[in-house]
Parts: sequence; C-alpha cells; structure tokens
Amino acid sequence: MEHLYAPWRMAYIRGEKSEDGGCVFCQAPAHPDAEALIVVRGVHQYVILNRYPYNSGHLLVVPYAHVSTPEALTPDALLEGVELTNRALAALRTVYRPPAFNLGANIGAAAGAGIAAHYHFHIVPRWPGDANFMTAVGETRVLPDMLDNTWRELQSAWAATDDPATHSNKDE
Repeated sequence: MEHLYAPWRMAYIRGEKSEDGGCVFCQAPAHPDAEALIVVRGVHQYVILNRYPYNSGHLLVVPYAHVSTPEALTPDALLEGVELTNRALAALRTVYRPPAFNLGANIGAAAGAGIAAHYHFHIVPRWPGDANFMTAVGETRVLPDMLDNTWRELQSAWAATDDPATHSNKDE
C-alpha cells in the first residue's frame, strides 16, 4: 500500500489555533499578503486562501469586522462581499477553469462553522470526480497545487477581473 502524506493538515486535525489564541481572521490582515495568503484587500472585506482547502483554489471572503453573522455587516460591506465573490469566481475561472462552484457560509457551530465567531463566505471550485475515493475511504484530499503557487496565480489573475466580460462563464 502506498501512503500519501499531508502533514500540513495536522494543525487542522489537532484544532491548533493562532499563536496568541486570537481570531485568525482578525489577525491575518496584520501580516504580509504572501504570508497570510491574502489574494486581495478591499475596504470592508478581504479574500484569502483557505489554509485547509476542500479543493485547490478554495477561497474565503472575510469581513475585517469581527462579526458572527452577515446581518451585523453594513450595506457597504455586504455589497463589497458580493463584488469580491464575483471577482473571485472570475479569477478562479481564469486560473483553474472549474466547471462548477460551491458557494456558501456556515453560520454558527451547529451549521458546521469551524470559526463560528467570525463570519466568512466560502468559494470552492469543483470538478467532476473531485470527491473521489481518497476523501471517502482514505480521509485525505488530493490537492494538485501548493497554496503559495495558488496564491501567486490567483493574485496575478485578479487584475483581469476588472473586465466585466470576465464575470460570466462564457462556456455556459
């Protein structure tokens, strides 16, 4: 039997928190973008790669405000979140060409939120067969790209999202 090692997942499995025990989403913006894996910073929210992704390119749209639910955000922050989501979709289509996406938020621990105290919105690229036997049988995800490379490629593709023509999937 062959083994596939993913040692970076151990922090997630053990439930390790940030070094000072604070909120990782509040702390991330204090770090350089490459270190924090922040793809872009908006006025009210930022886009960051998920360090424990479901798939390559798994992004999070995160408000700077430490709130547990979107109802607590201002209308400007909500609008910016939607705009960042659309631009993230366009950048992901450019870099990875996924045929589908899962979009959503888990609000509250009972809904599956890993960090329930700080609202965040998931953007997960999907491909046919990406939830293969490895996840079901081996409890392991196979990611074909390293996070730092994904960050570089998405950050480069982000500039192209200013073109409204990139906001729709031309293949559909």
